[in-house]
Amino acid sequence: MMKTLTTQAGPFYTKLAMILIILIAGGYLCILGKEVLSPLIFAMLIAIVLLPIASFLERRFKFHRSAAAGVSVLLMIVFVGLIFYMVGAQIADLGSDWPLFKLQLAASLKDFQHWISSTFHVNMAKQMAYVNSATSDLLTESTSVIGATVLSVSSMLLFLVFTMINTFFMLFYRRHIVRFLVVVCNEENAMVVYDIIAQVQYIIRKYIVGLLLEMAIVATVLCIVFWLLGIKYAMLLGIITGLFNIIPYIGIFTALLFSILVTFATAAGTTKILLVLVAVVIMHLIDSNVLLPMIVGSKVKINGLITLLGVIIGEMMWGIPGMFLSIPVIAIAKIVFDRVESLHPWGFLLGDEKDEQQPPPLKQEIADETNATPA
Repeated sequence: MMKTLTTQAGPFYTKLAMILIILIAGGYLCILGKEVLSPLIFAMLIAIVLLPIASFLERRFKFHRSAAAGVSVLLMIVFVGLIFYMVGAQIADLGSDWPLFKLQLAASLKDFQHWISSTFHVNMAKQMAYVNSATSDLLTESTSVIGATVLSVSSMLLFLVFTMINTFFMLFYRRHIVRFLVVVCNEENAMVVYDIIAQVQYIIRKYIVGLLLEMAIVATVLCIVFWLLGIKYAMLLGIITGLFNIIPYIGIFTALLFSILVTFATAAGTTKILLVLVAVVIMHLIDSNVLLPMIVGSKVKINGLITLLGVIIGEMMWGIPGMFLSIPVIAIAKIVFDRVESLHPWGFLLGDEKDEQQPPPLKQEIADETNATPA
């Protein structure tokens, strides 16, 4: 029988007031602490995925804990760097088609102007006057747009640097963090804490691996389909679609727009543009209805309503990073709620009607590693 942490119950209005205060204060602090908490949570998720590698290096090759953590983070950086290198190389090749893209755009714009002129009876002179006015306004604001873009790129680089640093320290101090959690929750609840940690590791690791597997399947299938259709830059379009597909809701539409623009720039013709549109839409339908529930949905037992609300709230609070983190954070919260007696109803609310018990966690392994002599 599963052990739970027990807490003292109080009157309903007292508990309701405390819940509201916690939600309001917690949400406000999360918004204020976005720059610190966002890379920290990303680092925690990455550290959970890299933990088997670090543990393997320590046990098998007798690496010092700092060396094992450093090598694990370095492998992660190399893996991400290879993906960016592949995408960057394809984008560099795409630059050679820029003159062709400008010719295509100019021809399409002229056809569009003739269509407006014949349909709405707006002569070419008025259309060009409106275009020149809009272009002038755009150039006036270009300085601020470029400044915002540079700031966004620098912020993203800082975010990645802090995430990797936090990942290293979480791997290095993992036993210290576990001991702290045991002390905070009292020694008599140690096995419950180990159970929660083991379940969090199991769920998050399976979820992230499933997400990466889904991304790889989507990218591979679309690369092959685009290559068979004779689409130029088939590998670039497939990889971009696979990467963007992990962004909930807006990712697939962004990838679709990018694929159509690239196909249009290579003068592929209307037929191939329609084929790209159909291929991406069909792949998205298969992914949403088959791959996602089978590969990713089976790892996290959260009902659809809570998932949608979590993604929306995450986007409102932290933007796109919040959309990424919403599902793992809700999954962690459910694991904790299921093991705290007074929070069982909240765990039930987050779960699915067909929620099944996860395989028994390796509590003893967590305890053994925590109590191991520091390297």
